[in-house]
Amino acid sequence: MLDLGTSFIASVERDPGAMAIAEGDLMLTYAEWFARISALVDGLGQIGLRKGDTLVTAMQNRWENASLHWACQLAGLVITPVNWRVTADELDHALSDSAAKALVHDDAAAEAVRGSALAAGLTVLPLHGNGGLSDMLAGKAPDAAPHASAEDLSVMLYTSGTTSKPKGVPRRHRAERAAAIAHVAQNMYGQGERTLGVMPLYHTMGVRSLLSASVIGGAFVCLPRFDVPGALHAIEQHAVTNLYLVPTLYHDIVHHTDFTPDRVASVRKLGFAGASMTDGLLRKLAETFQPELFVNHYGSSEIYTFSICQDATAKPGSAGRAAINQRLRVVPLGAEDASQTCAPGEEGEIVASMQGDEAFEGYWNRPEADSKAIRGGWYFTGDCGHFDEDGDLFVTGRADDMIITGGENVSPVEVESCLSLHPAVAEVAVVGLPDERWGKVVTAFIKRKDTVSEDDLDAHCRRSDLSNFRRPRRYVFVRDIPKSPVGKLLRRLLVAGEYEPETPENTPA
Repeated sequence: MLDLGTSFIASVERDPGAMAIAEGDLMLTYAEWFARISALVDGLGQIGLRKGDTLVTAMQNRWENASLHWACQLAGLVITPVNWRVTADELDHALSDSAAKALVHDDAAAEAVRGSALAAGLTVLPLHGNGGLSDMLAGKAPDAAPHASAEDLSVMLYTSGTTSKPKGVPRRHRAERAAAIAHVAQNMYGQGERTLGVMPLYHTMGVRSLLSASVIGGAFVCLPRFDVPGALHAIEQHAVTNLYLVPTLYHDIVHHTDFTPDRVASVRKLGFAGASMTDGLLRKLAETFQPELFVNHYGSSEIYTFSICQDATAKPGSAGRAAINQRLRVVPLGAEDASQTCAPGEEGEIVASMQGDEAFEGYWNRPEADSKAIRGGWYFTGDCGHFDEDGDLFVTGRADDMIITGGENVSPVEVESCLSLHPAVAEVAVVGLPDERWGKVVTAFIKRKDTVSEDDLDAHCRRSDLSNFRRPRRYVFVRDIPKSPVGKLLRRLLVAGEYEPETPENTPA
């Protein structure tokens, strides 16, 4: 298989005049972009970086960041992107754990860099300033030649840590390219597609959007930091044809006062990942965009794709079937290996084959994490789910999120989907809170968009297909539902009481 640097050069040779990267009024063809990237490869070599070295980045989704990702692929450097909102302590963990030789950052991460105890001992490149990343990109150099093989490491992503330090997920060129090609095939991208580059380049979804765009001679339209007016403007300005987002961002777009369907008329294909999508949002997106293709993509940083459903509205909640590079099983909760599987409809833990072309091979310097997650050639995802009688997978949430109330298992996702269909519910999150009698009691946190009471919501649940024991016994009205920087629901904060309740000042009229 091709390494990623060679793969990018092949794209330049195929489509030198096609638009490759855009940000605002900046637009570069593949030939123009390759010239900038080649200058950057040369600049990184001049500051002493060599094949196999690790380079940590803390940057927003600007075109310079995308350029740096490709420059590292050509130079054989292991790019290790972290959240640009990183704290000094978090940054030091990444720098130390990855054995970084250099750090590149923009202004958004400048405070963390100043507070870092380790950055002073590394080569640090700011975005701007004398000798910074922008200066390197403006230089001149011969066309870069690839220095990596398909077996070399390409990138190391850090998984979100909730109870422990984030874990490094190293991935080889061959796994990254296999994931990009599968992404193209499963989302049915055509030649010259244009994608909105808003999912962070420290996140697997952002990296995949960047790599897959090059495979088809397409364009990556950068949006450094998500906001709905900026996203709508970028979609209009550059005639974006596909969106690949987490459900939260879709929600924010279609519920914004600036949104009208004509502003996204160029978008023909929708894809989502990172979290389950409620039935209410699925319905609204289908009606508003009327997409040619609506894909539910279930995966992880470790193994990019688990399953794909190419018609998300046909069977709401279904994550589809195993992807083209994958085999999936559902095993009983607590199983030691993947030999025993659950019957259709029986809930268990979802496990994925490590033989797939997209798979990682283990965590960075974390043998204890490997022994917990990798058993007998299968990756134990920590997600709960079941197959239905048709063989379609349903993901019901994290094993840690499952609510056991009165001895019954309740999936938060199922309850959230039911409540999302109420017209007065803007957003909803469901958790289990401690209860002396029931152990845990199903509790719904509601962000309202119109006046609605607990009795109204309970009546809505009674009229639905939701089983009686799954109905929320408590409702909490909040100003906002807490989420991670990439839009994942943070149920643990609700359990911990870290939320802002509604007040008379912020209650819908």
